[in-house]
Amino acid sequence: MSIKSTVLGFPRMGSDRQLKKLVEKFWAGKATEQELVEGSKQLRADHWALQKQHGLTEVPAGDFSYYDHVLDAAFAVGIIPERYQQLDTAGTQAYFAMARGLQNKSIGIDVPSLEMKKWFDTNYHFMVPEVADNQKFVLHSTKVVDEFKEARALGYTARPVVLGPVSLLALSKTAKGSSTKPLEQLASLVPVYVELLGQLAAAGAEWVQMDEPVLALDLDAAVYKAAFEQAYSEFAKIDGLKYLLTSYFNRLGENLAWAATLPVHGIHLDLVRGSDDLDTALATIPEDKIISAGLINGRNIWKANLGQQLAVLNKIISARAPGRVWVSSSCSLLHSPHSLQPEVGHLDEETLGWLSFAEEKVEEVATLAAAAADPTTVQAKLQVNAANVASRKSSERITRPAVQQRLAALDRSFYTRKAPFTERQTLQRAALKLPLFPTTTIGSFPQTAEVRKARAQFRKGALAEAEYTEYLEAETRKCIEWQDQIGLDVHGEFERTDMVEFFGENLEGFVFTKKGWVQSYGSRCVKPPVIFGDVSRPKAMTVDVAKFAQSCSANKPVKGMLTGPVTILKWSFVRDDQPLSQTAGQIALAIRDEVVDLEAAGIKVIQVDEPAIREGLPLRKADYAAYLEWSVDVFRLATTGVTNQTQIHTHFCYSDFNEIFTAIQNLDADVITIENSKSDLKLLGALETHGYAAEIGPGLYDIHSPRVPSVEEMTARFAALQKYIPAENLWANPDCGLKTRGWPEVKESLENLVAVA
Repeated sequence: MSIKSTVLGFPRMGSDRQLKKLVEKFWAGKATEQELVEGSKQLRADHWALQKQHGLTEVPAGDFSYYDHVLDAAFAVGIIPERYQQLDTAGTQAYFAMARGLQNKSIGIDVPSLEMKKWFDTNYHFMVPEVADNQKFVLHSTKVVDEFKEARALGYTARPVVLGPVSLLALSKTAKGSSTKPLEQLASLVPVYVELLGQLAAAGAEWVQMDEPVLALDLDAAVYKAAFEQAYSEFAKIDGLKYLLTSYFNRLGENLAWAATLPVHGIHLDLVRGSDDLDTALATIPEDKIISAGLINGRNIWKANLGQQLAVLNKIISARAPGRVWVSSSCSLLHSPHSLQPEVGHLDEETLGWLSFAEEKVEEVATLAAAAADPTTVQAKLQVNAANVASRKSSERITRPAVQQRLAALDRSFYTRKAPFTERQTLQRAALKLPLFPTTTIGSFPQTAEVRKARAQFRKGALAEAEYTEYLEAETRKCIEWQDQIGLDVHGEFERTDMVEFFGENLEGFVFTKKGWVQSYGSRCVKPPVIFGDVSRPKAMTVDVAKFAQSCSANKPVKGMLTGPVTILKWSFVRDDQPLSQTAGQIALAIRDEVVDLEAAGIKVIQVDEPAIREGLPLRKADYAAYLEWSVDVFRLATTGVTNQTQIHTHFCYSDFNEIFTAIQNLDADVITIENSKSDLKLLGALETHGYAAEIGPGLYDIHSPRVPSVEEMTARFAALQKYIPAENLWANPDCGLKTRGWPEVKESLENLVAVA
């Protein structure tokens, strides 16, 4: 008996972020489009070779992207908004303008990018397609066909990966000035998909992976069942193709009953996050359909318990006909770092034995398939895996009794400010003496090549600590004095590496990888810390830096900048051996200690960022209440130790806020800054529906694009905000932090922002 082994997708960036470097060289004009094409082709070939080398019997093709797979899908079927039609749509100019915006004053081009949102409950961001009334869908790109042909030419058994039409439209938004819901135009889109799938069939594809991740959500069954039947009944007419209907990140739940009846040939189950589906799936999915068992976690970095997962796999095999079961990752490995190889010698042997990155997960998939066929062929691997799993369970490094006892002993007074907001606001206005419409940034400033070089030299020991500190202080002083000069009212500080990595490096219970990079959006990669044990703060983390930054401004407050417990949790690879709420509570206590110390050091404004709080919201509404209760609690635990005169800020970005607006209110922050510019002022609808009594700074411009917003553009946006927010509660600020931008565009943009306020 042989079992197909495969994964749903592989990380795009490469073992050393080769794609990031290549794309950024192209943007900078230092690489040609042909060099971008050829370099990407080599990267795909390397990744297929690696997957084959580790034992997969089939590799995915079409999972690669220069920027984002949702953008690729929209571009492929001609969803290119009118403002980009003036650009070169045959090459990459229009594509990258949709991703990043494009501003070239010398030729009169100034177009913003598409809106950006979080990909379900991950830290990956996707570009939101805009579908106009009577959208003209055409087959504009055959990228997935071309990449499938590449894989075939190299000798691999490959499976094209296609974002399905229902999910593409469900994840899209109605273009400005239009009124038709995207999904209502499915009938016009399906023929283009039929054309694309026909080309795949002609190219020799046998199976196509149709990604329909909306199946993991609460759906209107009447609407979506009809939509799926409309599309897939047409796809079934294409001779020679078989379809694997693929969803991930959650259980299919009630959607499984009708999804199982669709004219597809296999169904993928995420049996990591949706394991509750298994018994129902075995009873519901017809026996002539393949079950793709997603048994290896594509979203975390812990070694799988192969013995445990093999038992699940054998249960599925015993219930199906021979050859009707595949083994796979739970979702694409896009959300995992590339390989553990660079960590050898960097991480201790014990920790290394607990971890599994994308390359190792590929081997775990192949090992499971081999073990199900004949366990004797992989007995040694299974024994090593069992020893590593047992080591993690028994390690004394995991548990710190004092940390657990402190959290357990808290009463409700630790979760409440000393006075209501209206009283605090009066005291804070007297203490801070801010003008009407205060201006601020979200906190971070550009991390230039010089800054990164100095940091790298310091970490290698080539720059002494005193020299490094002197350099940072000089750069900090320069940054604060510039903010004074242009008239910003509340200053951000200069030095911070990554907003999660920095704190993890200063807390107990974390370890850090050398090259554990994952894609966040476009070419932006992050290196999440690993939370392996109980978390505590051994000493102050930011107090000295904040005190120095404040000393650089005679009469303007400088914000103490901290990352909130939910964001540290969500943007880390987190331990899976205790409830998330308990780990978040431990982090909150550590941040609380830092907040109290900052206040004692004279810092009057403290920002505790929680951009990931919406990202953590479960995909099913039945699970909302429990999550929102503990996520609000841990923020309040982190921030309620200060006096009423200290102003607590928080920040949110790139999310649908309506679903969590009540929770945002319950955080009881004094000021929130919130993404707004890329989402067509949708925040205003939330404000109109829910109201907001505290102070708020909706973002006036998008920082993920290099374009500089004009005074006129931001003035119009600010005027719209004043219709919904009392003037005395309104702040002016960008959407998000400025770390990834360059100083010239930052200076011009912030000068324009100050002029608006």
